Amino acid sequence: MSLLHATTAPSSAPVFRDISADDEEQQPHEIESLCMNCYKNGMTRLLLTKVPFFREIIVSSFNCDSCNWSNTEIQSAGRIQDQGVRYSLSVRSKRDVDREVVKTDYATMRIPEIDFEIPACTQKGALTTIEGILERTIVGLQQEQPHRRAENAQVAEKIDVFITKLKSLKDGETPFTCIIDDPSGNSFVENPFAPQKDEALTVTHYRRSQEQDSLLGIESVDGQKNTEEKPEDLKDEVLQFHTNCPECNAPAATNMKLVQIPHFKEVIIMATNCDACGHRTNEVKSGGAIEPLGTRITLHITDPSDLTRDVLKSETCSLSIPELEFDLGMGALGGKFTTLEGLLKDIKDLVVDKNPFTLGDSSTSDRKEKLQEFGRKIDQILEGQIKVHFVLEDSAGNSYLQNVYAPEEDPEMKVEKYERSFEQNEDLGLNDMKTEGYEEHEPSSC
Repeated sequence: MSLLHATTAPSSAPVFRDISADDEEQQPHEIESLCMNCYKNGMTRLLLTKVPFFREIIVSSFNCDSCNWSNTEIQSAGRIQDQGVRYSLSVRSKRDVDREVVKTDYATMRIPEIDFEIPACTQKGALTTIEGILERTIVGLQQEQPHRRAENAQVAEKIDVFITKLKSLKDGETPFTCIIDDPSGNSFVENPFAPQKDEALTVTHYRRSQEQDSLLGIESVDGQKNTEEKPEDLKDEVLQFHTNCPECNAPAATNMKLVQIPHFKEVIIMATNCDACGHRTNEVKSGGAIEPLGTRITLHITDPSDLTRDVLKSETCSLSIPELEFDLGMGALGGKFTTLEGLLKDIKDLVVDKNPFTLGDSSTSDRKEKLQEFGRKIDQILEGQIKVHFVLEDSAGNSYLQNVYAPEEDPEMKVEKYERSFEQNEDLGLNDMKTEGYEEHEPSSC
C-alpha cells in the first residue's frame, strides 16, 4: 500500500501553484512505491506546479535507497492546445546550447545536419536544456555499446563516430539546427532576448493532421451534423457547452455567440467564466473564410483615446511595436476581441509577469532588468507618455482594428493588402489544398 506523507492542502488552495523558489508552502507529495529495478520499496516525490507557456505540469522523481536507482520525468497536466507548435533554432554558440527547453512526450526533435531524430513518445517529457537532451541521448547510446561491440563491431564503430558528433554539438563547437515539433502545442524553447525578437528562433503554429490527432488520442465525431439550420438563426442565440477551466481545471461553462462586427465580418466569440477560481477568458474565431489577400494594419498611437479602439486579433495574426523592437508571432495569445489597452496589458502579462525564466533559479539579473524595463515602457504607452506605432499583420486577412472615423479614412491608421508568400500559404495549409476537380480521383465505393 502506498503511503502519502504530504500535508493535505486546504480545499480553497489551487491544486497547481505557480512555480517559484520563494514559495515555501509549495512542497512535493511523497509516496512510497515499488522500485522497478530491485522490486523493493522506494520513494516517489510528486510536485504539482504551473509553468507559464507550459500550463500545469507534474514533476515526478523516484529514488530507491536499496539499489540507488533513480528516475525523473515531467508530465503535462494541462489541456492539448488548439494548434501544434514547431520551434526551429539555429544553434551557433555554447549559449544557444544552454537554452532551457520544455519538451513533452509528444514532441519530436530533429537535427537535419546529422540526420538525427528523437521520435515522439520515445522519451519522457522534461524541463531541461538542449545540452541536456543531447547528453541524455549520448548516455542512452553508450549504454549498449559493450554489447554491440561483441555482436557487431562495425555497427558499434559507426555509433562511436555518431556519439563523437553529438558531443561536438553538445559542446557548442559545431553549428547546427535544432527543430522541436510538438503537435500538442505544449513544448517551449527559451528566448533569451525577450521581449525582443530572437533572430535565431522561428516559431510556427500549425493545424494538426488526422494522424497527429490520433497520436494525441483526439478522435473525430462520426456522422454528419444537421446542416439545414441557417447561420442567421444563430445570430441572436448564445450557445453553451461544458469544459474545464484553463486555470484550475475545475468544471466550467463556455458561452459562444456569433457577432457581426461593423465594417468587417462575422466572428465567433467564446467566453469562459470559472465560478471556482474566478478566472475569465475569451477567445475569438473567424466566422469567414481565409481572404484572398493578407492584411497589414498600422496605427500611430498619438492620444490615450486611441487605446479604447476595439481590436480583433485572430490566431493567424502577428503584431509588432517597432519603437520597442518587439515582435509577437502568430498563435501567441490566441484569438482575442478586446481593446488596444487590453491587448497591451495581455502582452505585458505574457512577456513580463508570467515569463517562467524570470522566476527562481532560471532568472538572471540582466534578463530580469530587461523585461522589467519593457514592462515600464508598456505602462508609459498606456499612460499616454510614449507615442508608438502598433502593427497588426494577418496573412489570412481576418484581423480588425476599429476606425473611429468610419466610413471615412483614419489619418493615423494605414490598412494595406498584400499577396501572401509561399511560406505564409504553407502555414495556412493552402499550398496543398485542392478545391477543383478533387472528386475525379476519389476511390469508388464497393
